[in-house]
Amino acid sequence: MKFLREYSQELRYLRGVGPAVASLFKRVGVVTISDILLYFPRDYSDRRRINRIVDSLQEERVNLVVKVIAQDVIGWGKKKTLKVYVEDESGRAALVCFGRNFLSKVLLPGRQFFVSGSFSYRYGEIQSTNFEIEPISTDASVPAGIVPIYPLTEGLTQRVVRRVVRRALEFVGEDINDELPPWLVEKYSFMPRVRAIKEIHFPESMETLADAKRLFAYEEFFYLQLFLLRRRYRCKSVRRLRKPIEYKLKEKLLMRLPFELTADQLKVLGEIERDLFSDKPMMRLLQGDVGCGKTLVAFIASISVVEAGEQVAIMAPTELLARQHADNAARLLEPIGVNVALLTGSVGSRERNYLLDSLIDGSIDIIIGTHALFGEDVRYKKLGLVVIDEQHRFGVLQRVSLTEKGKNPDLLLMTATPIPRSLSLTFFGDLDISTIRTMPHGRKPVITHLAREGNEEKVYRRVRRELDNGHQAYFVYPLIEESEAVALKSAEDMYKILKNEIFKDKKITLIHSRVPENEKRERMESFVKGEIDILVATSVVEVGVDVPNATCIVIEHAERFGLSALHQLRGRVGRGRDQAYAFLIYSKTLTENGVKRLKVMMETTDGFKIAEEDLKIRGPGEILGVKQAGFFKFRVADMGADTELLIAAREDVRKIVDSDPGFLSSENTIIREVLRRVPPFNDAFLAGG
Repeated sequence: MKFLREYSQELRYLRGVGPAVASLFKRVGVVTISDILLYFPRDYSDRRRINRIVDSLQEERVNLVVKVIAQDVIGWGKKKTLKVYVEDESGRAALVCFGRNFLSKVLLPGRQFFVSGSFSYRYGEIQSTNFEIEPISTDASVPAGIVPIYPLTEGLTQRVVRRVVRRALEFVGEDINDELPPWLVEKYSFMPRVRAIKEIHFPESMETLADAKRLFAYEEFFYLQLFLLRRRYRCKSVRRLRKPIEYKLKEKLLMRLPFELTADQLKVLGEIERDLFSDKPMMRLLQGDVGCGKTLVAFIASISVVEAGEQVAIMAPTELLARQHADNAARLLEPIGVNVALLTGSVGSRERNYLLDSLIDGSIDIIIGTHALFGEDVRYKKLGLVVIDEQHRFGVLQRVSLTEKGKNPDLLLMTATPIPRSLSLTFFGDLDISTIRTMPHGRKPVITHLAREGNEEKVYRRVRRELDNGHQAYFVYPLIEESEAVALKSAEDMYKILKNEIFKDKKITLIHSRVPENEKRERMESFVKGEIDILVATSVVEVGVDVPNATCIVIEHAERFGLSALHQLRGRVGRGRDQAYAFLIYSKTLTENGVKRLKVMMETTDGFKIAEEDLKIRGPGEILGVKQAGFFKFRVADMGADTELLIAAREDVRKIVDSDPGFLSSENTIIREVLRRVPPFNDAFLAGG
């Protein structure tokens, strides 16, 4: 018996394949026999029941066996469209081939085809514009039963893929090993892997297909959890001790605060402090909604590390956010004797050199900045804690670069984009997770209104009322400038309209990614000080500064933003004690499903619920700030539908490793398989997508 990965023979040597067909498969990453057997179908067509043309209007989608009787062309000029007439024993129908005139060479009169599609009665006849066809032949790939539908490339057809998969299955026969430990196969009553491979390609029934998918989904979760746990154990294998402290700085800071910490803040602070003074480096993710007080928790944790005689580096994704953190830290911490500094790309060489010297001699306790913190010339006397805000905007290589500045420093990642449970288990399985759900006392939920494009005047009147009461507002647009590709309002055009026509009596400024950093900083500072009434921007303010006096945000073309991005943008207001409002203006052509999505924003301010909805709509890559293409690609597993399997795999892996730490050795057969499979995910993930 062999493991599937051991079938490394090149596909071109398989009977009936050859170099030409093998080169087509190479385009989709299929080179070996193992590759083709793991080239799972993207969908299935259940063709066990053949319908009749006369009954095709009664069902949403039907399967027909038809004979082509004639071709015709309708329309004229560039709009010429092939129309093919087909029949079975019950009647006739027309296939209207919009954009597929090339089918004139395929759908030839006299030939038989399998047709799967949706039909309607139009222009006095039964016709379909949405259909798939497949020639009927005496080949082994005769469409019948449950038929696999594979991803294709130019020149590669479903018939060819099915034929080669069958050849590969014949080649390996029954000689494929299970890869999971036998006790796990028995625990979950998984079918043997050799049968699962056959069932996932050519299922006997929908039930056996579901069983095969269940095995492969579990395997994928199992391998990924092993990879994450192995990384966690390797990072936490180095023991180090931090000297005990009396928490005097913490006491001084808490006495200066004009409010008490929330129960959630106290809870997660306790979790972090236990990690900081344990015998292993901390690897923790702190998540919580916009404005819940994560940054304050990070500051309190930081001064405990400072009291122990070590330094802290806090990294933010933008200079605006880094400056806000530095200003707040200086205001809170310098009066109790903590030295805070800011390092960004815009710091001049003279000041930068002074900062670098101060870091090396230890006179700077907490350094706050952007990616400039992990420059090659940045050195620390004793870096004990790395805090990374809005962690999803950084790749792991950047995190690693910063943590390598010290000797196994603690790592605290923070995100204001609440992460659904399935995502946190999958992509942050090597981290401990702390969550702040409660908001500081006195905060009022932001009231959200939806407005259809064309009703902006009502929104503008409501905003004017807030401005006249001395408050400030944001206006957010999806584009910087007008585009010929899409008919959307832009920040630059609307800035002129708002300034010169709608709010002529108000002070307005503009911020987007093309504004020079120093100008952006000056404009933002003016807005923070209350010198500006309206800030017009792109989503660059999604991760922005805290302006308690801003009570309105208007987001135009709201349907162009993901739900989590809308939630982040909405979090720009409601930072003070006054009631705040968010106005989401959507397109006239928005679908009913699109309206339902935006209603989620209107109905809840719970970022965790919104994140779950966003995951269903956009997928994990977008939620985490990088494209899915950069992540581990699940062939079968679905994080939304298979959450229970994911949790089970995570628990099983922990039990295995707890009972046998040596299981994580690279000499282990299963770990070798993990390392073989995961590197594509790992490399892209480490590089930040």
